[in-house]
Amino acid sequence: METNETPKPASIFQSNTAKMIMVGLLTLFLLIPLEYVKNLISERSYRQNDVIAEINDKWGESVYIYGPILKIPYTSYQETVTINEKTKETVKQKVASTKYAYFFPQELNINSSIDTKILNRNNYESAVFTTNMLFKGNYVQPDFSSKNIAPETIQWDKATILIKTTNLKSIKEEVKIKFGDTNYVFEPVYNSSKSDTTEALETGYIDLTKILSAPKTDYSFGITYNGSKQIKIVPIGKTTNVGMKSNWASPSFTGNFLPDDKTKKISETGFTANWKILHINRAFSQQAFDILPDLSSYSFGVDFVIPVDQYQQNERASKYGFLVIGLTFLIFFLIQNMSKISIHIFQYSMIGLALIMFYTLLISITEHSNFTKAYILSGIAVISLITAYSFSILKNKKFPIFIGFSLTGLYTFIYVIIQLENYALLVGSVGLFLILAAVMYFSRKIDWGK
Repeated sequence: METNETPKPASIFQSNTAKMIMVGLLTLFLLIPLEYVKNLISERSYRQNDVIAEINDKWGESVYIYGPILKIPYTSYQETVTINEKTKETVKQKVASTKYAYFFPQELNINSSIDTKILNRNNYESAVFTTNMLFKGNYVQPDFSSKNIAPETIQWDKATILIKTTNLKSIKEEVKIKFGDTNYVFEPVYNSSKSDTTEALETGYIDLTKILSAPKTDYSFGITYNGSKQIKIVPIGKTTNVGMKSNWASPSFTGNFLPDDKTKKISETGFTANWKILHINRAFSQQAFDILPDLSSYSFGVDFVIPVDQYQQNERASKYGFLVIGLTFLIFFLIQNMSKISIHIFQYSMIGLALIMFYTLLISITEHSNFTKAYILSGIAVISLITAYSFSILKNKKFPIFIGFSLTGLYTFIYVIIQLENYALLVGSVGLFLILAAVMYFSRKIDWGK
């Protein structure tokens, strides 16, 4: 008597759909260690910023200069009215106080020669510079008429010249100004304001009655700074001309005004740049009364930064980690279905962890080399490891070789996107479209019900 046994239906957990879900869940689970890698990159980046800040603090911080400013005191009288309680008489008094008027130069010409270099510490680099800034120009007779200030209240013999600046500790030489035919020495002024972080240099008293009798009074002085990060200047001249020349090949022009394109030159040996700014180009006048205004929003200049930040590149690479893991798992899944070779979820896990190790290798090697070399070495290590592992689990030569070439192409594709700036989105979109087309082609005959 024959018995016909009905074959048992395949378990739902052995179906392609179930396997796909398990691989997808594993991909999501691997986002946890990938996030730890991203945090490691951020931590190393913060460490870099701390070391660079320490280097810059010792060498010299960014340079900001706002001057020269002619500061003239005058006496202001304020009338007060009081009532005598006994006599009920009204008593008027004039209370005198000293206020200040600030006058900006008619012409401000600045020539700055900047010598840059790289300082290294603990595998980190900072761009620092020494700049020699020469100031020349002239003043016209100060005009108090706009405020109806009586001439007899002006203290012409107690005028001073003021420079608002940063980074006083990095000034390398004594600062003297030639105003008219006389030299005056600048001295530091204590800043009691908590809101104003800039420091100040100020001369002793200048008797303007002996100097400003001519229509124009010339001035000139020089300042040599050690600095880092940037140089910014406030264009307070009625006509401001600034010229910069440096051996830095990657300047980033910043601020409210850009240099003249016709005279700007940038090459591998450095840059030259020139600015010409008229008083009608900025919204402030040539004098201020009572309070010296904060004009930092009108400043302009140049930033000195390392053009390629290794941690930014590592961070950009790690953002594609999910894509790399997902596509790699997809390749193995398609091979598994086409070849009928069983790949355990544990083996998928080992492959995923190897892919994450790429980013830890990348960040560690980058700190001792450049990003390109680190990317190549890390890629070779991980691709070799996964390819060798594939030989043992797939029991076939052609599939591991295909996987090796696929991973090489994938990492090359990611590297190209990282290096591109303007066309990264375009290249990435086209690349992903082609990858999607390939996946659709190779998965077209998969029976998802089995």
